[in-house]
Amino acid sequence: MQGDLSIASLILGASVLVKLVMLALLVASVASWSLVIRKRRELNDAKRIAQGFEDQFWAAEDLTALFNRIAQQRHPSDGTQRIFEAGFKEFARLRKKEGIPPEMILEGSQRAMRIALNRELEELEANLPMLATVGSVSPYIGLFGTVWGIMNSFRGLSNAHQATLGMVAPGISEALVATAMGLFAAIPAVIFYNRFSSQIDRLTTRYEIFAEEFAAILQRQMHT
Repeated sequence: MQGDLSIASLILGASVLVKLVMLALLVASVASWSLVIRKRRELNDAKRIAQGFEDQFWAAEDLTALFNRIAQQRHPSDGTQRIFEAGFKEFARLRKKEGIPPEMILEGSQRAMRIALNRELEELEANLPMLATVGSVSPYIGLFGTVWGIMNSFRGLSNAHQATLGMVAPGISEALVATAMGLFAAIPAVIFYNRFSSQIDRLTTRYEIFAEEFAAILQRQMHT
């Protein structure tokens, strides 16, 4: 009896619908873990590269030379660098034109940086809603499989002359496996969704602070 109630035997002995529920939860779990690994590497790289570029930026004495140098680099750029490139390119373009007030030049540069920042935010948040979906939906999918399995177990008692716990235990056990798989898929998805959201918020704040500081530097350059 103990062997009959092993996890493998419960899964193999489940009804077709419960097996489909378990398969769906397994696919969701594998997909979410794949996204977790990829997103974690992406955010760690973004933080590391941002720190490296900010070190270059604050050590540079000539922003034009810095812009020309990073334009020739082949290593991957990060959000801070792309914000700098967008802002400085627009600043240099508008400054070459005659008759444009300094306020409009600065406003154009800030607008270009805001657009670049929004693009970075969209890239950082890409596929993140999938974790939220898995975290919120998986328990209900597992619960559906559980309810269906328990319903089948009690339905089988209708033809029995004497109901015993041993008759319904396998069906209830296999149904509860679906609930466990739903929680197994949902809990890590919720944890990493909250963690990644917090990291993205910190990166976004970092980008915004850099854009404000860079705008202040450009403003000082226009008046020198």
